[in-house]
Amino acid sequence: MSDHNGSEFKGFKPKLFKFIKDLKANNNRDWFTENKPRYQSDVVEPVLQFMDALKPKLHKISPHILVKAKAHNGSMFRIYRDTRFSKNKDPYKEHVGCQFRHELGRDAHAPGFYFHLEPGNVFFGGGVWMADSDSLHKIRQYIVDNPRAWSNVKKNAKIKKYFPEGIAGDGLTRPPRGFDKEHQHIEDLKRKSFYLMRSVPMKTAKSPDIVTEVSETYKAAMPLMRFLGKALEVKI
Repeated sequence: MSDHNGSEFKGFKPKLFKFIKDLKANNNRDWFTENKPRYQSDVVEPVLQFMDALKPKLHKISPHILVKAKAHNGSMFRIYRDTRFSKNKDPYKEHVGCQFRHELGRDAHAPGFYFHLEPGNVFFGGGVWMADSDSLHKIRQYIVDNPRAWSNVKKNAKIKKYFPEGIAGDGLTRPPRGFDKEHQHIEDLKRKSFYLMRSVPMKTAKSPDIVTEVSETYKAAMPLMRFLGKALEVKI
């Protein structure tokens, strides 16, 4: 594999999005096997270059969140779908995803960052996605114990600027057991995920500015990341 020098990253080329578009039209093993060299050169290589460029910037934002710019067992999700429990039996994902996890590892319940690329849908941000019940209880309890700090996260100027839609995450229809249904933050206490995501136009992804856009966005999400880290007792 060629050397992916991050300092030279100039933005994602149209051929990355063209590959994903073609894959959507031909989501089968024969087509993918035939086009695998194209996947390597047009998708994997530029994503590794992007991660190399992002790595030093993210390290400054949080030294505890890791960027692993590797084609296997790194920060880039595999293109292969797990179809075992899905009605959709298409073998390949029709997007590119990267997850920058906490240094504690894959099984640690800690906040992390995400990056997503597909034609017409580019977004990135951070937080905790579908926390296990123990972690969820810790986050909810920490909000109850620190209501003002939680309000400050939600009112943070950078968060409002970069994430105008605010903190997201699917929630329960009823208040979680053991929590006051009249609590000032009850809608947040119902959440099962706590994250901030920002969408950008395709032209931003194709620009050399994408690395700065992503790093600045991750930096803007840090008040939430730090709050969640404290709740889960992990350093962020």
